[in-house]
Amino acid sequence: MTAERPLSCILVTPARNEEAFIEKTIQSVVSQTVRPTRWVIVNDGSTDDTATIAHRYAALHDWIEVVDMPEHRDRSFAAKARCFAAGYVRVKLIDHDIIGNLDADISFEKDHLEFLLQRFAEDPQLGVAGTIFKEEGYSSEIDSFEGQTHVAGQCQLFRRECFEAIGGYVPHKAGGIDWIAVTTARMKGWRTRSFREKWFFHHRSLGTAERSKLASSFSYGEKDYYLGNHPLWQLFRVVYRMAKRPYVIDGLAVGFGYLWAAFRRIDRPVSADLMRFHRAEQMRKLTAIVKSLIRFRRIDKFQVLEPYQPR
Repeated sequence: MTAERPLSCILVTPARNEEAFIEKTIQSVVSQTVRPTRWVIVNDGSTDDTATIAHRYAALHDWIEVVDMPEHRDRSFAAKARCFAAGYVRVKLIDHDIIGNLDADISFEKDHLEFLLQRFAEDPQLGVAGTIFKEEGYSSEIDSFEGQTHVAGQCQLFRRECFEAIGGYVPHKAGGIDWIAVTTARMKGWRTRSFREKWFFHHRSLGTAERSKLASSFSYGEKDYYLGNHPLWQLFRVVYRMAKRPYVIDGLAVGFGYLWAAFRRIDRPVSADLMRFHRAEQMRKLTAIVKSLIRFRRIDKFQVLEPYQPR
């Protein structure tokens, strides 16, 4: 019997002013036990040495390509989506099974890609996969209620059919492009999974690229409204964040961000169907959490929601 062909993978990395971290990312990919067929690094008009570092490695490895975008002042998430699209168009005609987005400020072990590709090979209904991640003083496995059905945007791998079915990354200036992608995939019946057996390290705290931690928390509250969080879930989220360092003030910033966005009635990029699906998941999570608290049982935040949804 002939062995099945191993799954092939291509990667795209939008990068803007990442000279402090991009070499760690490149070294992680170069040292993988299973490398991507092609990796496109899109230099998004960087004003530091990001391009220099990327071009140096591209000269050494013919499967790495660098695309230089013009310099601009926009560091929005819409710019990231456009850069990803500019990179993907360079490789989409290459035969591949998996397409991955990789941020330029992460690092991981040598078998990270091999592990994820194996998960896709084992489960043909797996549409999006990734792993938990860690930052200084933070772990998405134990410090977040996103859980195992969410795949962090810093390293998201999509089955090609799934990526095409959801329309890829849809640009929205306020963010949430990776969240919308993975949640839409789940709504359309694909399985989405973040695995705790492996992890990657995120060298910059979430949302703090060009702002303070408190401003970042306020912005996350705005985004919670923008992406359609259920008000009851948001109340729980605020209380939970108030109990974490820095105590009280971080949770209040998230809450005020949500209320400020609601007061302004900012436009939401999510469809009514996606918001209903998202809120139903949040209520299932909240119900499971409340039941655990009533029974004085320890809550496994990572497994608060079942990983597989019916297709």
